Amino acid sequence: MQPITDARRPVITESRRLRDKLEFVLPLLGDTSRRLVSHPRLREIYPEWLVLWHGMIRASVPLLETALVTARELPDDPVAVRLAGYFTHHMPEERDHDEWLLADLEVLGVPRDEALGRVPSPTIAALVGSQYYWVQHVHPVGLIGYIALLEGYPSTRQAVNQLQSATGFGPEAFRTLLLHADLDLHHAEELDDLVDSLPLSDQQRTLVGLSAMASVQLLARTQQELLERY
Repeated sequence: MQPITDARRPVITESRRLRDKLEFVLPLLGDTSRRLVSHPRLREIYPEWLVLWHGMIRASVPLLETALVTARELPDDPVAVRLAGYFTHHMPEERDHDEWLLADLEVLGVPRDEALGRVPSPTIAALVGSQYYWVQHVHPVGLIGYIALLEGYPSTRQAVNQLQSATGFGPEAFRTLLLHADLDLHHAEELDDLVDSLPLSDQQRTLVGLSAMASVQLLARTQQELLERY
């Protein structure tokens, strides 16, 4: 006898499963983000927040390059083959975003050399460094959880405009945020399509979810550390 299935039960896609995991821990990040944007010293905090993000974004293309090399070393792995195509396509789209941030910081009076001379915190090193570990020692699909956080929940133009109003800085200091408000909508859709196409094993599914959830927790901690300085 064939098992009876409920045709009305919705199919949970891989991308939906990943978002469910992210949304379980996103309130942690939402809390620190709300406290940052409502802080009475936001005008002082905003340049430091951009420096914080630069410490992460400067690693975006090198991370993708590392993941691509690792994926190409697994030619018989169908997940790695699909990832190699995605990383190859996505890498040019992420190039020079760190330069955009440096340009915004110069508008705010933070010289390029000063921003580059800052040593990122151990928390940022842990956030980015964990991705290198998972990519090189477990599977390159781990990077997808990290990307899902950074590009899956883009700021809206309205939110960026409110941030500009609250700080009093000119629009030139928000060019990177405004560009990402448009770009990441498309990137999020691309990523969902990729995740839904991957024939993930249980181990790979666990890795993607762990990467995503750990990234939320570490990013929330970096913002909490910034708040504690003020």
